[in-house]
Amino acid sequence: MAEKEKTRFSDEELAEFKQIILDKLDKAKKDYDILKSTITQGDSNDIQDTSPTFKVLEEGASTLSKEEAGNLAQRQQKFIQHLQAALVRIEHKTYGICRETGKLISKDRLRAVPHATLSMEAKQRQR
Repeated sequence: MAEKEKTRFSDEELAEFKQIILDKLDKAKKDYDILKSTITQGDSNDIQDTSPTFKVLEEGASTLSKEEAGNLAQRQQKFIQHLQAALVRIEHKTYGICRETGKLISKDRLRAVPHATLSMEAKQRQR
């Protein structure tokens, strides 16, 4: 059977994608934990309690970096949710099917963006 005629990926192919997703999910969760600890860290070894002059200068940079870390943490959490949703699609054997065209998304695209729900064809139509 030609690949273009397939309506879903085989169990072996799904297992390959599942491993890719699990690896990315593990790394994403670790990155998220690092970002979260950056935001909530209150007992760091900086100049907070030793130098009032530098504290004023540092507060601006500290606020900005916490805000940036917060934004990054939000994006990371969304990425984790997308990966988890992809795992659900694997379990239901609907993974890799474009939600607009109903055709299989290319393996190369899924290896690059394992949580993709649109084929390149559908993605380009959105522009």
